[in-house]
Amino acid sequence: MPNSLSTASSNLLFSLFIIQLLFTTSLIRATPENSKLFREYIGAEGKNVTFSNVPVNPNVDFHFILSFAVDYTNSSSPSSTNGFFNPYWDRDNLNPSQISSIKGHHPNVKVAMSLAGDTLDNHFVYFNPASTSSWVRNAISSITQIVREYNLDGIDIDYEHFNADPDTFAECIGRLLVYLKQNDIVSFASIAPYEDDSIQPHYLALWRKYGHLIDYVNFQFYAYDNRTTVPQFMQYFDTQSSNYRGGKILLSFGTDGSGGLTPENGFFMACSMLKSQGKLHGIFIWSADDSKEADFHYEKQSQDFLASGK
Repeated sequence: MPNSLSTASSNLLFSLFIIQLLFTTSLIRATPENSKLFREYIGAEGKNVTFSNVPVNPNVDFHFILSFAVDYTNSSSPSSTNGFFNPYWDRDNLNPSQISSIKGHHPNVKVAMSLAGDTLDNHFVYFNPASTSSWVRNAISSITQIVREYNLDGIDIDYEHFNADPDTFAECIGRLLVYLKQNDIVSFASIAPYEDDSIQPHYLALWRKYGHLIDYVNFQFYAYDNRTTVPQFMQYFDTQSSNYRGGKILLSFGTDGSGGLTPENGFFMACSMLKSQGKLHGIFIWSADDSKEADFHYEKQSQDFLASGK
């Protein structure tokens, strides 16, 4: 006859072993991984920058982001077209044949387009839907057409001015992303918010309901003060990681003289610190147009940093 006390002890030990195994496995799965993703906006400034001008390190994942597709008319007084997007980037230098060429020469390159941006012809570009259903219908149609014409891989959301409440923005963009992803129109999506009381609520509303469809958060850290220090930058990163909990928050700086933490003042030091913590999800730069004069020095440095094992 088996010893019941011994059997109970064995069962208890086995149960504890299974619990520990599950706990350890969950920790392994939850361990964050550093990324070798580099992204760069291109085409907004009309400075004749081509894809081939920008150095591409073969050991990173490289995303060009065309800037911008806009649902406004191009006139002396731009007005909303309620979701009918057209490309307003430098189409002479950044056209479908050049996209095919850069992808052919660099298998690690993907190309996305960003929606809206800040201004068009010195006028603010507003998110201004006539209705959720009509905006989504028009956006799906026009964006699908652009993606197919240019052979694009992804989409970025960069509205910075709003004539609609956060919930309407969340529903419009969210339904658009649902369609684009479910129908394999795009393979990845990102948003590009920054710290501003008139902007963040819209993106946070979108994140709360549709964050599972958003692969990257291109947070505009260069919108902070140009006297930003490394400790402040780390605090900003923690704040935005909390806001967009579970999201891949990319680090960023501008080469246009905007604010934030610059490479000269410790940007790569902050990157190293986050990399050591397993929190470096990638780097993006605004923008290739502004980097041309400096021969893309920081693009090379950023990609070398990401590609290194250090």
